[in-house]
Amino acid sequence: MHSVSRLLPGIALFGIALPVLTLLTLSRGIAAQESSAGVTIAASADLPETPQPQTAGALDELQAQQTPTPQTQQPPAAQGSSSSQAGAAQSDDEKAKQQLAAEQLKQQEKQRVFGVMATFNTTRNPDALPLSPKQKFQLFFKGETDPWPFMLAAVVGGIGQADNSYPEWGQGVQGYAKRFGGAYSDAFIGNFFGNALLPSIMHEDPRYFQKGTGSGMHRFLWAASSTVWCKRDNGSWGPNYANVGGNLIGSAIARVYYPVSERTVSDTISDGLTVSAEGIVGSEVIEFWPDIVRHHKRKQEEKLARQAAQQGAQTPAPDAPKK
Repeated sequence: MHSVSRLLPGIALFGIALPVLTLLTLSRGIAAQESSAGVTIAASADLPETPQPQTAGALDELQAQQTPTPQTQQPPAAQGSSSSQAGAAQSDDEKAKQQLAAEQLKQQEKQRVFGVMATFNTTRNPDALPLSPKQKFQLFFKGETDPWPFMLAAVVGGIGQADNSYPEWGQGVQGYAKRFGGAYSDAFIGNFFGNALLPSIMHEDPRYFQKGTGSGMHRFLWAASSTVWCKRDNGSWGPNYANVGGNLIGSAIARVYYPVSERTVSDTISDGLTVSAEGIVGSEVIEFWPDIVRHHKRKQEEKLARQAAQQGAQTPAPDAPKK
């Protein structure tokens, strides 16, 4: 009896807990395993008050509602492949731009005024691609190793020799050599900082963007402003810090090899600003040189046309054929 009395509460508790557990399972929507669901449905079928068809349908409905819809996810390998393809495409695009910029740079290196004056730092393309730091240094060395800056330094040295500028340097071959070396060093150092190093650091374009169109006054002001206003690598425009700063730095370094009497702050600033003003003159010549060439060609064509007309007028007409 004691063993039976101990089993009765457990049996009663089991009979009460079974329907409660079944209802909780339905309300919370817990997806039971197939074996557990079969036992639960079979047990609930023994109870007269439990509607078996509705319970099975409700359970299936709850399981269908709570079953997550499978989503198509890209495998990690596929994601890595797509990102690598995007990176490769971007790299190819950058290489194509660099190649195009190199081709544009080669065209610039053929430009000259009067057939002598190198204008490598000039572009006629307003949409020219920006130069890389390496290309800026290449453009600088190309310009400074061209015969033109040596010829210009020779002329400047000769003028200084005639004016006896910097008397401490004297006359004769030694004096001319010092003036020639000083003129070339001024240009080399100033252009190194103003056209190569500082533009690379400040992301400025060292080239002059030729206008070529518009009124004469507008083009004149455009060329004059190029000394203090420039295009940047990102396509915007702003102050030309590299050019002005490079001229001042070059002037400051030049104090080392100039006579002691020229090693003052005022001389440094004056020489730096003078070089900037000379840059304005050079930009004006470059801007209007194509107009001068076109005017000269038109005059030559008109002259040839007049000469041809005069020769035609002087040539006697052929005799008419006899009948």
